[in-house]
Amino acid sequence: MKDYNLTGFERGLKELGLTLSKKQMEQFLDFYELLVEWNKVMNLTGITEFEEVVTKHFLDSLLLIKAYDMSKVKSIIDIGTGAGFPGIPLKIAFPEVKCVLLDSLGKRIKFLGTVVDNLGLEDIELIHGRAEDYAQKPEYREKFDLSVSRAVANMASLSEYCIPFVKVKGAFVPYKSGEIKEELKGAEKAVSILGGKIQECKELILPETDIVRSFIIIDKVKNTSKKYPRKAGLPTKEPLGQ
Repeated sequence: MKDYNLTGFERGLKELGLTLSKKQMEQFLDFYELLVEWNKVMNLTGITEFEEVVTKHFLDSLLLIKAYDMSKVKSIIDIGTGAGFPGIPLKIAFPEVKCVLLDSLGKRIKFLGTVVDNLGLEDIELIHGRAEDYAQKPEYREKFDLSVSRAVANMASLSEYCIPFVKVKGAFVPYKSGEIKEELKGAEKAVSILGGKIQECKELILPETDIVRSFIIIDKVKNTSKKYPRKAGLPTKEPLGQ
């Protein structure tokens, strides 16, 4: 393995209040090398420089801990995980948390399978499929303490994909950027229909940058009607409550 300048990463972790073991740091470096290697043959990320991946993928994924209390999370599902963000960094940092990563592209899941094997991650499940289908399966529906997503989608649509996976008293926390007040207001009805309640929006600065990240804390206050999520494509084409 190459020698990497870890100063920025260590500063960022300190800012987040996170201490990682030598093994966890090595897992992050192995993840980086696999990401860059596989990115040569498939489009996983437009960001490949080490410092940028550390900031915009690793620290960004971990920034969640400043917005949500991870000590009460025993199970987490990452919807539309892509190249494994935020799911893999969260799994490395919190190895005791049961983790499910879901993505609709088989090639990405194949990549993540290699990551899981190489990093020796345990109690993690990779699913190739659509959220609309898996949210209707009894073994996944309303089974998670926390659902997260960095997927770029309208909040109303994203809520329909993610909230059905969350147990009552659990939470859905999407990662958002840019101006989101209008989007948030437009999603209130959908969130309510799905059994959620928007508690707050936490705006945080990504360590080592001036980038603002917004985390929307959506508590699951009642069960989601079996009508939701609707069949494939509908949550995006016709967002709830719009």
